[in-house]
Amino acid sequence: MAESARKGSAAVPEHEYADEDGRVDLPRLLARFDAGATLVVSQFHEMHAPLARFCRGLERVFLHPVQANIYLTPPGSQGFRIHYDTHDVVVLQVEGTKRWRVWPGQPLPHPTRRIPWAGGGSVQPEGEPVTLTLAPGDALYLPRGVMHDAEVDEDASGASLHITVGLFEPAWAEVLRDLLLLLETDAAEGVALRQGFPSWRLADPDAAPALAAGAAERLNGLATPAALERLALRLLDRLAAERMPLPARGLLTPPPGLEDRLRIADTMHHHLVPQPDGGAVLRWSGGAEPLDATRLEWLQRLEEGATPAELGGNGEDALAFCRHLAAWGLLERAG
Repeated sequence: MAESARKGSAAVPEHEYADEDGRVDLPRLLARFDAGATLVVSQFHEMHAPLARFCRGLERVFLHPVQANIYLTPPGSQGFRIHYDTHDVVVLQVEGTKRWRVWPGQPLPHPTRRIPWAGGGSVQPEGEPVTLTLAPGDALYLPRGVMHDAEVDEDASGASLHITVGLFEPAWAEVLRDLLLLLETDAAEGVALRQGFPSWRLADPDAAPALAAGAAERLNGLATPAALERLALRLLDRLAAERMPLPARGLLTPPPGLEDRLRIADTMHHHLVPQPDGGAVLRWSGGAEPLDATRLEWLQRLEEGATPAELGGNGEDALAFCRHLAAWGLLERAG
């Protein structure tokens, strides 16, 4: 819970609405809400299936993590004071109205999770804010670093509920750190990175050009198609592994039959790595599956939907393949 009227941090201490073991004390929570505190439910996409599918669809488009928090604010109240976020945000107004103030520019350009909002007046907004009121169905895009706040009018007819969708696009610094770690351990590609840095030359002003040239040479070595391909695989593997899997099956879902129309589930992150022999490796949060050219063709046909019987042959091999993928939750029944 959060309440801007509090002294110090706007965050309401947990002991004011929860027991010592962390369980919510509903009477006290209701009292805090009635007194003006905003109810915040973080990571709500992990509890609400439609929102989970919505975020998963955005992740498939942008290829980076997406999360959703919800905020329920009573009339005449404000949750958090003016601040910036360290990731892009899309605000979706669900119920009621909320008045937002958005300041142009970014006093601290493109902050990351390493530069979180500290409050205390250390960063001040620039210029005059743009004021707008969101009604149900409205959306607002806020790039990271843009300062903003929001409140519900005193005369509002009811509470305001909005979803904040966080888009966690990695910064260049984060991506380059990943790439350096990948290449450092590569026997061939990482030779130049593993060479010693002549720190004893730092005190020599005449050595500065040579040191700068050495750094530039190694940075240029990161910008190769092979390095970028390894980085892409690293980021896709991380997306699949770190996001909560949403398999297209339950504990008691029966295995597919020969005539069941199936398609690849769009809620399970997966990607293909082409192989020189014409096949590929299917990678997802559960592991990696080598595919020969025939099975790769089957998988491609399953993108649009097909029955095991339609995939070719007598259907038994295709059925076994489909049942194997369905057991991992990678296939769902189509229509």
